[in-house]
Amino acid sequence: MAPVPKKFDYLVLGGGSGGIASARRAAEYGVKVGLIEEARLGGTCVNVGCVPKKVSWYAAWQRELMHNFKDYGFDFEYKGFNWPSFKAKRDAYIERLNGIYERNLESSKVELIKGRGRFVDPKTIQVGEEMYTADHITIAVGGRPRIPEVLGAEFGIDSDGFFELKELPKKALIVGSGYIAVEIAGVFNALGVDTTVVIRKAAILRSFEHFLGSHLMHQMKADGVKFETRDSVSRVDQDGSLLTVTTQTGKIIPDVDCLLWAVGRDPHVGGLGLEAAKVEQDENGHIIVDEFQNTSSKSIYALGDVCGKALLTPVAIAAGRRLAMRLFNKQKDLKLDYDNIPTVIFSHPPIGSIGLTEYEARDKFGAENVRSYESTFNPMYYALCERKVKTTMKLVCAGADEKVVGLHMIGDSVDEILQGFGVAIKMGATKSQFDSCVAIHPTSAEELVTMR
Repeated sequence: MAPVPKKFDYLVLGGGSGGIASARRAAEYGVKVGLIEEARLGGTCVNVGCVPKKVSWYAAWQRELMHNFKDYGFDFEYKGFNWPSFKAKRDAYIERLNGIYERNLESSKVELIKGRGRFVDPKTIQVGEEMYTADHITIAVGGRPRIPEVLGAEFGIDSDGFFELKELPKKALIVGSGYIAVEIAGVFNALGVDTTVVIRKAAILRSFEHFLGSHLMHQMKADGVKFETRDSVSRVDQDGSLLTVTTQTGKIIPDVDCLLWAVGRDPHVGGLGLEAAKVEQDENGHIIVDEFQNTSSKSIYALGDVCGKALLTPVAIAAGRRLAMRLFNKQKDLKLDYDNIPTVIFSHPPIGSIGLTEYEARDKFGAENVRSYESTFNPMYYALCERKVKTTMKLVCAGADEKVVGLHMIGDSVDEILQGFGVAIKMGATKSQFDSCVAIHPTSAEELVTMR
């Protein structure tokens, strides 16, 4: 006799930030909620993404500041970086977060079901030998790093593997031009690793406002990162603990002790039984959803990276909470607005961006209706320093009232500056309203309210 499925009002498949947020919000309304997760709670962001990445960025940032100590009157001798000690403290921090997530689920009375879930029909999920059913099911399983089909690719690691490194490499080769590639390259380089980045085109961060990638590449080169442009890896050979990487153009890069693939991510949908659930996917495997996170199967929803849109942790959290409020708090029209989502790249220096690029704005509103304002300067911090890191800020405005439809920045502290200006842009602020705000002096942020 087949086991009788355990019944829930709401089942969430995936214990990342978005899934947990949706499950806990639903539980606030008194419904019976179960959450299925096969690995550590918190998903990519907490375990092998945003959180340990930002901690690593902080370590690299400390090293960058040391270059300026002498200019500020400090007699300092750098004696090297202790990666094993740093990794142990970072891992312990992540483990504490895992525990906090589990305790939060317990306090919210969300039942944690450990294992890999698989649909057996649109209402039932199997985990191990157990069956579970629910009136509403949300898929929030996230994504996984992609490994290219290259001879010897298995000798490299992905971004998950970066956080497993027990020793800091001496020579690293990073393949990719997106935010993961430039973030990890920045950390390696700042900590003294001989770092090379291989990219297929001439530029990095091509989906962002044009100057962000070009300015970042200029600064990364000035700081010692090497770039192999218009090229890709054709094969990887291993000799003991070292790798020799050959590119499509015939370049041979020897003595690599860390090859890292940062060539994209795929939805983590293998083995989920989406066919049994009658959930449709696009050509890349992402689950297709409408503006309310509905899939093609009634009462099954999806959110976060598995949907392939705005791959950001806060987006998954916001969508998950809104979905739960729509389903269980009678807010039937509630949904996430995917316009004007601020995003930050923790490169060196960091990048902040929200809204349309200038090209996108011209395409949407017509070139004659778009005006941009730009400022490039050396922040006051570098006034006494031999090493300079410029900041560039750009406002993209549209219409007769010059509504701010895009804001793009690269430079120190722009990651913190963006949040407040993101609120203003979300509210529909105009250039004149920016100008009407009295500047805070001396700061970098004041440039955004003084541009002419």
